[in-house]
Amino acid sequence: MTIGLTEEHRDLRDSVRAFTGRHVTADVLRKAVDAEDETLPPYWHALAGQGLLGLHLPEENGGAGYGLTELAVVVEELGRSVTPGPFLPTTLAAAVLHRAGHDTYLPALADGTLVGAVGLRPGTLTLTRRDDGTGTLSGESGLVIGGHTADLFVLPAVDGDTVTWVVLPRAAVDTAHRRGHDLTRRSSLVRARNTGVPAGDVLAVDSQLPFDLAATLFAAESSGLADWAVTTAADHARVREQFGRPIGQFQGVKHRCARMLAHAEQARACAWDAARAGAPGAVEDPREASLAAAVAAAIGVDAGFTTAKDCIQVLGGIGFTWEHDAHLYLRRAQTLRIALGSAARWRRRVARLTLDGARRRLGVELPPTAQAVREEVRAELAAAAKAAERPAFLADRGYTAPHLPAPWGKGADAVTQLVIAEELRTAGLKPVDMVIGGWVVPTLVAHGDDAQRERFLRPSLRGEITWCQLFSEPGAGSDLAGLTTRAVRTDGGWRITGQKVWTSGAHDSDWGILLARTDPDAPKHKGISYFLLDMNTPGIDIRPLRQITGEAEFDEVFLDDVLVPDTMLVGAPGDGWRLSRTTLANERVALSHDSSLGAGGEALLDLATAAPEDMDDERLTTLGSILCDAQAGGLLGLRTTLRSVTGQQPGAEASIAKLTGVEHLQEVWETAVDWLGDAALTGEGPRQDPTWWFLNSRCMSIAGGTTEVQLNIIAERILGLPRDPAPAPRTTGQKAHA
Repeated sequence: MTIGLTEEHRDLRDSVRAFTGRHVTADVLRKAVDAEDETLPPYWHALAGQGLLGLHLPEENGGAGYGLTELAVVVEELGRSVTPGPFLPTTLAAAVLHRAGHDTYLPALADGTLVGAVGLRPGTLTLTRRDDGTGTLSGESGLVIGGHTADLFVLPAVDGDTVTWVVLPRAAVDTAHRRGHDLTRRSSLVRARNTGVPAGDVLAVDSQLPFDLAATLFAAESSGLADWAVTTAADHARVREQFGRPIGQFQGVKHRCARMLAHAEQARACAWDAARAGAPGAVEDPREASLAAAVAAAIGVDAGFTTAKDCIQVLGGIGFTWEHDAHLYLRRAQTLRIALGSAARWRRRVARLTLDGARRRLGVELPPTAQAVREEVRAELAAAAKAAERPAFLADRGYTAPHLPAPWGKGADAVTQLVIAEELRTAGLKPVDMVIGGWVVPTLVAHGDDAQRERFLRPSLRGEITWCQLFSEPGAGSDLAGLTTRAVRTDGGWRITGQKVWTSGAHDSDWGILLARTDPDAPKHKGISYFLLDMNTPGIDIRPLRQITGEAEFDEVFLDDVLVPDTMLVGAPGDGWRLSRTTLANERVALSHDSSLGAGGEALLDLATAAPEDMDDERLTTLGSILCDAQAGGLLGLRTTLRSVTGQQPGAEASIAKLTGVEHLQEVWETAVDWLGDAALTGEGPRQDPTWWFLNSRCMSIAGGTTEVQLNIIAERILGLPRDPAPAPRTTGQKAHA
């Protein structure tokens, strides 16, 4: 994985990884740790020779002419090997100077003959300005990362009621070196004693911009640290054995590793977005770039720290030794976190920016070929606007499910699907939402026979047939293959007996898809078959299940010797498990064009706006955390879409988004109810939606596979941790536990 999504970015990552593999050896790391004083690493000039120090700078300033995203790719990869030396401080200094229009030092920073460092806390540094624009600097800075080797300092100083940034050569200041917490990149204090600052060295830059650039690059490096931590922990958990089996089989370890991956993916997505938004001219509203940087600071930098701690926990005793590199990653991550400022402060900044109207606009830049597709779609939809039966018109032309092959869909690739979605929205047209039918139709396209397709596909796409799913049973929820509903062959069909539960909308559905065991002697996943069930068939008893909201959207369905004709068996007997995976896995390419914060995030903002007097630091921190999670979820979805558009294989983002999205929504509505207080409990509040949504959200981490099962899937299928051992067969006479 890498921050970048393009082939060029992956090539860049591979090049840097090869460089660190040659130069950042165990011996180099140990020498950096043991050194009494920090010096430039032996590979510094080789690193400069690769053009990496000036990657983000214009060619006229000695750079390579790329941007912040390319620099973030490099910083992430160097973080992955906890590379000693001042690469990040130097490139950050160059980025700040470039954005300030101060070009004097850029060529030397780009070729490595000058080393830079940026302070992020003024400490007691104070700038006294004169009428001619010059100034005098006095005081002592906060810790400056990379200050040991710096030739040039970019520092914040108190200037009246604001913070002003200045650039000073080492000769103009004194430095007090500190061995510090990060043993592979030291920090220093910078002291100025009535140091004169020329007018040209008082930087003309928004006081927040250097902090935002630091947040972006710190998040990128933290993404690399997190990636190493996840890989190291998972590798160890696969081979380390205790109690006669790999520790990665234990659910506690497995879930910890899966959570680590979730943190790492969120960090990567947020750092990537901050780098994209932070490029000059990338956004119209500068608050949008600042919001992206604040999200990266709040999520990305904390993720590096959290995963480093968890890595040591998974490693156990070996992770607590001086010889293992894990503590070097923990020290680097914690140093970044402290230097940048607390995550709580950045969360409050996210909240304040968002309350002020800032929003991150997420979209996909489609290739030029999309224009021809757009013109064709637009012409066809113009006729749809005049049709008497618009849903049928759209369905018959493939717009209900454009990703399906013709004649049921349009055989649309990822780009075409996005164009169609945009044009439908612009035209104000809404195809049928098939709900469960959206799973049934692709399964019948792939596995149904001609008669089944003829009978069911067109009516389903038009919305003339509604479907329910009869999969789960009282003893087979997340463990769907444990189902016991029986189907016994009889003349002309099958007799089905059993019970299904948690069936959404069974009482309103025309047809259902049903899994039943047709071969009780076959292995667990083999003897299951897939049927289409007319819900009006005799022998079906549908009983509503009242939920904690008081409503009854689910049903339990009892099947008593129900006859299903042979023609309603999809595929061959025993194909049911394979077909059900087609049903559950079917997804189309989509990108939400609603708020990147989601309906829940916007609802919380409404509550905050309605009672601004209640928004103290505690509430602002909570709101900012929830908004960060919402933004991260949107970014994971955007990265998934971009992979589809460019023909790449899916990454880990989709699985992580499912996990974190559910937990985010539950937190949204729990917080909303907390903020409503007594009004939520007495029914006297301005709106009751948050209370209903809070109760309803509890099912989200259960339905479709529990959170715990999702964590197992992430750990096993993405991280490669070993599956749980199969239960031992019961011996004769052994009783089952109740």
